[in-house]
Amino acid sequence: MSPSETTRPDLARLRALTFQYRGAIWTLLFVLILLLAKPSVCRAWTGGVLVVLGQLLRIWGAGCIRLYRGEKVKAVQLTTWGPYSIVRNPLYVANGIMGLGWALMAGWAAVVVFLAAFVGVYVLLIVPHEELFLKARFGAQYDAYCKKVKAFIPRLPSLQELSGPWLFDVIGTSEIHTMISTVIATVLILSRLYW
Repeated sequence: MSPSETTRPDLARLRALTFQYRGAIWTLLFVLILLLAKPSVCRAWTGGVLVVLGQLLRIWGAGCIRLYRGEKVKAVQLTTWGPYSIVRNPLYVANGIMGLGWALMAGWAAVVVFLAAFVGVYVLLIVPHEELFLKARFGAQYDAYCKKVKAFIPRLPSLQELSGPWLFDVIGTSEIHTMISTVIATVLILSRLYW
């Protein structure tokens, strides 16, 4: 669905609720992965690398924006630099990389469950909800950005497009929660090697 399309009220409500409860949904998805977990040492290393890469991408993306936590979509400006010049949704791509890492650690059944859930929750519900807001808020500026940068498919930006402000204090106030959760989640999945 493009940002300019209108949506049915029931679908719009479902998307808004999914956005509002995305943290709880993410937690439930992780618990399912943990329950399915039958890790191996080899998959633990491979998955661990993905988790670290995903968290680093989240840190980079979170530092480029001022507001991103909350139950409603908000934006004070359209961020188009840093990882946002590569892909429109770097925080969700990062979540996908981390979740895929955990799922890979857990085993192939968890990979299938995770990929299906990620597409359903993020690609079909959350991102279209945010896009409608951004289209309404930034209009032609957002349309031009969408033509240049894809939602999930990376592109190679120029060095100028990559440069822009990065706020360290956002990491200390908002992203620290995600970093702690990432460490705890990774340790929990790795613990399944022993029980």
